[in-house]
Amino acid sequence: MKTSSKIPTNSSKSAHAVPPIITPQGVPSALVASYSAAAQSNATTRAYDADIRHFKQYGGTIPASAAMVAEYLASFAGTLAVATLQHRLIATHRAHADKGLDSPMKDHLVKRTMQGIRRTLGIKQRRVTALVKDDLLEMMVHIDQQAPMKAARDKALLLIGFAGAFRRSELVALQYEDMTQFDAGVELLIRRSKTDQEGAGRTVFIPYARGSRCPVTVLKNWLQLAGIVAGPLFRPINRHDQVISSKALTPQSVALIVKSSVCKMAGEESAKMVAGHSLRAGYCTEAANVGLQPYQIREQTGHRSDVTLARYIRPVAKRKIPSLL
Repeated sequence: MKTSSKIPTNSSKSAHAVPPIITPQGVPSALVASYSAAAQSNATTRAYDADIRHFKQYGGTIPASAAMVAEYLASFAGTLAVATLQHRLIATHRAHADKGLDSPMKDHLVKRTMQGIRRTLGIKQRRVTALVKDDLLEMMVHIDQQAPMKAARDKALLLIGFAGAFRRSELVALQYEDMTQFDAGVELLIRRSKTDQEGAGRTVFIPYARGSRCPVTVLKNWLQLAGIVAGPLFRPINRHDQVISSKALTPQSVALIVKSSVCKMAGEESAKMVAGHSLRAGYCTEAANVGLQPYQIREQTGHRSDVTLARYIRPVAKRKIPSLL
């Protein structure tokens, strides 16, 4: 669940009631530091921290020399995705900038090394397999064989994730308080997202569907079984089939649940081809296949352009997972 940093505020109604406090020698005040920290999401901070840990684990230091960074890139080219290496560069640059250090990323050697890696290995992004409606219905049969609590949660997570076309971070950030029930279905509030870091928010409506696989009905069954009346909708479950925390699942947990469910249905090789994003791509693909127009799909997914949306619509007939056809 994404949580924003607590920022001290001035309770005075007048902007001029309290004179500004200028710290000596340009040292940022606690107030400045708090707003600066809030400019970056917790998920981004965690990702950058993980990148720097990996860099240091393999001999890197902060500050780093251009040669050190170039050697790191060359060592992991072909092992890590080009996009991952690029993300590591950004994290290393930020680590230097945050300490007021000159960034080696500006050096000609680092730039040329990264250009060579992109030219040699290419920059095509990995496209996970979309999980469409028929896939999910088959997955539900296997999930029903799990312990009752885990089965209820996993079914709700997958069906709501698909029907709402949620990113995994959006899915685990959903709170009970973000849910508004209507006669026709349920409305869920997305407080923040990858493309809405400032928290303008948007709502997604999921209507009732016929049958026992209705996402709204399955969600309500899970909440009732787990006794959830406040806080995160989706939570960890222990090996005794008990909800063990009032905290939310992590985004990575969504990917693991998707992979585990596909593995039980179609085997390990098939599980390697899916991820948490398979639910979002699945909705886009299914919606396009039944004839919805791009603008209609974007109303549910929140995509800002048809060009970006098109990347999520996958050709079902050419899929590489025979068991999911």
